[in-house]
Amino acid sequence: MSLIEEANKGNITDEMKEVAAAEGVEPDFVRRGIAAGRIVIPVTPYREIKHCGIGKGLTTKVNASIGTSSDIVDISLEIEKAKAAEAAGADTLMELSTGGNFLDIRKQVIDATSLSVGCVPLYQAFIEAARKYGSVVDMKEDELFKATDDQAKLGSNFMAIHTGINLFTVERLKNQGRYGGLCSRGGAFMTAWMIHNEKENPLYSEFDYLLEIMKEHEVTLSTGNGMRAGAVHDATDRAQIQELVINSELSDRAHEAGVQTIVEGPGHVPIDEIKTNVTLMKRMSGDKPFYMLGPLVTDIAPGYDHIVTAIGASISSAAGCDFLCYVTPAEHLALPNVEDVRTGVITSRIAAHIGDMIKLGKRDQDLAMARARRDLDWEKMYSLAIDPEHARHIRDSRAPDDTEACTMCGNYCALKIVRENLNLAK
Repeated sequence: MSLIEEANKGNITDEMKEVAAAEGVEPDFVRRGIAAGRIVIPVTPYREIKHCGIGKGLTTKVNASIGTSSDIVDISLEIEKAKAAEAAGADTLMELSTGGNFLDIRKQVIDATSLSVGCVPLYQAFIEAARKYGSVVDMKEDELFKATDDQAKLGSNFMAIHTGINLFTVERLKNQGRYGGLCSRGGAFMTAWMIHNEKENPLYSEFDYLLEIMKEHEVTLSTGNGMRAGAVHDATDRAQIQELVINSELSDRAHEAGVQTIVEGPGHVPIDEIKTNVTLMKRMSGDKPFYMLGPLVTDIAPGYDHIVTAIGASISSAAGCDFLCYVTPAEHLALPNVEDVRTGVITSRIAAHIGDMIKLGKRDQDLAMARARRDLDWEKMYSLAIDPEHARHIRDSRAPDDTEACTMCGNYCALKIVRENLNLAK
């Protein structure tokens, strides 16, 4: 029985209890959220994992994406990146390899982490078609569903499936055009296949068959955002909204079939359109969990796109987004290395926390940090920091003579001066 079916029967499962305990909410709150489609818990019958709740009323979660490319295929590096992402506090992992032996790489990565792991089976289907037949447009429809089934059996918890690209969506894209092109790899693969073969997207036309596979293996469906903008000037255009309409309708069908569903959102969005995107996504999908890819709020900062994303992700989370895909400093430039992954996770975790301060009113940790700083309690400060080791390293690398202060203020620490002359504690 699927989690949705359990929830509809009023049953509270171990997964629901685990998430409730981690979030500080009642188990029935989680159960009701799953029954209504507002919350998902990615699960799998094939391995033991640390369960993660995503959705309304829960803390904003952070996903870290890793994977090989056609230029760099190093499984040991991807395993190291997976472990670094988990150690840095990522809530989920996406394994998105496009080079090497797909199933072998994914299995080794999955075995190396206790996190929920997502994937995009479409990549495997199209790239293997290119290897076998010489072109991605020669992929056979059955190969797409076989890749989905094979990856589910490895213990994948959620899958980004490009269900919302159909003939109407492609027509909207062609009619309006794009300043920044089409940045989604999956969107590009599927659009090229449809145009060349003059056929409908099988993930859309055979959606019921897709749901059978997802339900059999208890995989959470994440309706992929294949039309997402790769430039802020293309944000919230007709193709994106057309895809959202379709994915929102399909998400209802998936939920009714007992398949947990997330709806994915855009990637490059200017600040003044972020809240609109979140509101649209939530309203049209019936409050399904919303997965925002970034978002990046400007296009001119390669090398610093993790910072660009933190700005957009903070606003997204505050507006009601439930799930953030991190962006690393290597975005738009290169395959991320281990340090890029770690930096990306920490940066998006900061953004998620900032959003939760508004969305959920979660400010206790900030209040505790304020008091620890007032009292110059350094160990307490480290314990409350998102990245304690980094904070400690910076202070220790420029150690002060006065161990109560730091080398920024030295002998003239404002907090110390006030503490010695005035009691402001509360």
